[in-house]
Formats: sequence, structure tokens, C-alpha cells
Amino acid sequence: MAISTAHKKRLADTEEVPDLVFYAQLKEDDTTAQAALTVLYRRYSQRIYTYCRKILSDNATAEDLLQETFVKLLDSGRQGREIENFPAYLMTIARNLCLSYRAKHKRAFVQVEDFHLTSRDVPYEQQELLQLIQTALELLPEDYREAFVLREYNGLSYNEISEVIGESLEVVKIRIFRAKKKLRDVLAPYLADLNHKA
Repeated sequence: MAISTAHKKRLADTEEVPDLVFYAQLKEDDTTAQAALTVLYRRYSQRIYTYCRKILSDNATAEDLLQETFVKLLDSGRQGREIENFPAYLMTIARNLCLSYRAKHKRAFVQVEDFHLTSRDVPYEQQELLQLIQTALELLPEDYREAFVLREYNGLSYNEISEVIGESLEVVKIRIFRAKKKLRDVLAPYLADLNHKA
């Protein structure tokens, strides 16, 4: 189905509008609120899903919490809650839902599921490395993993991470540094073996 020129222009115009304008529209009539929520969902759903998936290691739960995050966002917008940093606020909602879910289910989140970041045509060695990275990530302490995921998978700045997790900038930097070091330590033997084979 071809997209009309007028529709393409509307989409381009939408991309120029700041998140907070759409957030403010959530308290308007249902049609306007749903349209605004759709734009925000399109902009942030992949980022929120990736965060939930990496923190909980469960695709179905990540999908559920993604939907719940946007339901809570809509409720918040309808109540007219004032916010300044939309991405950090949305990530805080998702984080709180993940923490609540973990507390309710009290299970260890160390399972490794079939989670592929790339296409099926990837060489075996790369698939093996991606699986090893996922496993290494799940072995990190929860606070290190969360900071690392927010930085590397969600692209948040150190300041945004600090705001989301409620820790100082220094603590965020230390957690990310230590997460990277632990990941390097876990992956070092495998990478050395790969270099030796090459």
C-alpha cells in the first residue's frame, strides 16, 4: 500500500514535535490522547521492550510490562502530572514495573532464552558470541546489569540513568565501569580462543 504525500508530510511533521507536547495531549479527549499515545509508543516501545527483556530475561513478560508501561503513562498524562524529562520518566515507569514483577515472583532471572539480536544468516561463531554475551549479561549483579542495559541498549546518558535509578552520577559511572570489566573478564577466554583460531 502506497503512502500518500500528505500522509508522509504529516509523519515528518510529527517527528519534529517534542515528546512533552504529546504527553500533554494525553489529558485531552480520547481521540487526541490515543493519537498522542500512538506516537509516543512508536518512538519508545522498542527501547522499553529491550530494557524489560534484558532485565527480566523473559520475552512474554517483557511484552506484558511494555504494554503496562504505556497504560501507566496514559494514566499519568490524564492526571496531568508534570514532568521535565520524558525518556527518563518513561524508563522509570518500566523500571518500577520490572522491580515489582521480580518482587512478586521471587525467582532467579538467570535463564537464557532464545533471544537473537541479528538475522538467521549470521555465522555460527557470531551467534555463539551473541549467546555468550547474553549469558554473561545475565550473570552480572542486578544493579550492574541494569545500569549497563540502560546505557548500552537504551542509549541513556549517565545523567538520565542517575535520574531513572535514583543513584548519584558517580554510582552510575562506577556500576557501568564494573559491568564492562566483568563482561570483559567473562568473555576474555572465548575471544582469545577466537583470535587463536583466526
